[in-house]
Amino acid sequence: MTRERIHLFDTTLRDGQQTPGVDFSVEDKIAIAKLLDEFGMDYVEGGYPGANPTDTAFFAEKRTAGAKFVAFGMTKRAGVSASNDPGLAALVQSKSDAICFVAKSWDYHVRVALGCTNEENLDSIKASVEAAIAAGKEALVDCEHFFDGFKANSDYALACAKAAYDAGARWVVLCDTNGGTQPSEVRAIVAKVIASGIPGENLGIHAHDDTGQAVANSLAAVEAGVRQIQGTLNGIGERCGNANLISIIPTLVLKPAFSERFETGISAEALAGISRLSRAFDELLNRAPEPQAPYVGMSAFATKAGIHASALAKDPATYEHVPPEAVGNRRKVMVSDQGGKANFVAELKRRGIDVPREGHRLDALISLVKEREAEGYAYEGADASFELLARKMLHTVPEFFRVTSFRCMVERRFDANGELKTVSEAIVKVLVDGEEKMSVAEGHGPVNALDLALRKDLGKFQHEIGDLELVDYKVRILNGGTEAVTRVLIESRDAAGVRWWTVGVSDNIIDASFQALMDSIVFKLMKNRDMAGLVAAE
Repeated sequence: MTRERIHLFDTTLRDGQQTPGVDFSVEDKIAIAKLLDEFGMDYVEGGYPGANPTDTAFFAEKRTAGAKFVAFGMTKRAGVSASNDPGLAALVQSKSDAICFVAKSWDYHVRVALGCTNEENLDSIKASVEAAIAAGKEALVDCEHFFDGFKANSDYALACAKAAYDAGARWVVLCDTNGGTQPSEVRAIVAKVIASGIPGENLGIHAHDDTGQAVANSLAAVEAGVRQIQGTLNGIGERCGNANLISIIPTLVLKPAFSERFETGISAEALAGISRLSRAFDELLNRAPEPQAPYVGMSAFATKAGIHASALAKDPATYEHVPPEAVGNRRKVMVSDQGGKANFVAELKRRGIDVPREGHRLDALISLVKEREAEGYAYEGADASFELLARKMLHTVPEFFRVTSFRCMVERRFDANGELKTVSEAIVKVLVDGEEKMSVAEGHGPVNALDLALRKDLGKFQHEIGDLELVDYKVRILNGGTEAVTRVLIESRDAAGVRWWTVGVSDNIIDASFQALMDSIVFKLMKNRDMAGLVAAE
């Protein structure tokens, strides 16, 4: 059976940029466009040339090789001819392959937002599409507020979609702009649009996630007949975000309900890079990846319960809906006070630590982990600290250095300009190869000062931690009162992009932080030696 083609339209660089706190530079846009192009997207929408200097510069040249490079903008203004509209001129003159026009399709918005007649709006849609085609560009029309407009006045919403299609638009995209439409409504309305005379092969869906159903609405639209899906990487976008292409694409490719009927142009090899694409994008945004993201999150194929781990060891299909390798992810059996021996064995083997199930040292490790979890440690979220603990008990971890003492001070004082400031200072004494070194540092708070002092001089190991960076620091109070126990979780990374998490627990927040900081550095040094061993073996 011949499968129908689903076209993937990415609007990360345009709609995604409306996310609060997200502001792409030209360099950012070039880098992201390259990621999307190499992955295999059909369309990459880059922004609105003429609206701001960044987008204008971005559209000074074509930024994709395989994907169609799309400029976005409004239809021409009412009362102005297409040839005299400066916004339309910027779109036509951009170095794009296609133009995606946003057009009002709800008569309420035509009256209130545009301040023109329904007929003038239809004329603007028609004239804009014709201008794009005359310039040799593919024309798309995003029918803004289409589903709400259809429910309010179906005849006019359909008239807008038909105006775009009849004028020659390659794609008429139905937008759930406010994100409140339900999947059943999407199916029913798409069916009526197709019945009106617009073929599904010319229809697209653009869903927002205000009810958490953007992915479901996009897939419902596909089932009803549309053949283009618009969305963003990791679902970013204004308010609650857009349809998440990182969730939609694996579903289309791996789930028989879709894969038996449709094909996307995304190869198995490309799909295996989707986790890397998702994380690379988060890295560019300088934010931590969502651990529970479908398919690509670090917890997407993690299991904590002992009975689950035991079943996974026999057959992964018992608790996995798709193979993690298909999306570039991996299975993770977590260790915690809820885990059985199978969890520990699986996790140790994954880390290259081979231990017999019946070994007494393994039993001691399990007992210690459960004891520490009762005290407040959370090894399921601190993989590096668990690995260090396991290696110390089951094998050996070199003593790279020893901290003989540390001290933190917080002082409020006047600076040279007479301004009152709070200053944090830390002093750390470290023993390396029998030589004691003392380092002093000031920081933004006592933990930052301690981190800087600890990493200031580790002798012969100093060059190995030059690329070590602390990227996240979380504190949780585990019980109430002035003697509360505190858990500190630290996320670190290096120049290779490897991330790891360490944990410390104490009734003193500085001591808990120091434990996590120490584990982070020791893990980095140990990791360097593991990698060196792999290279030597090769």
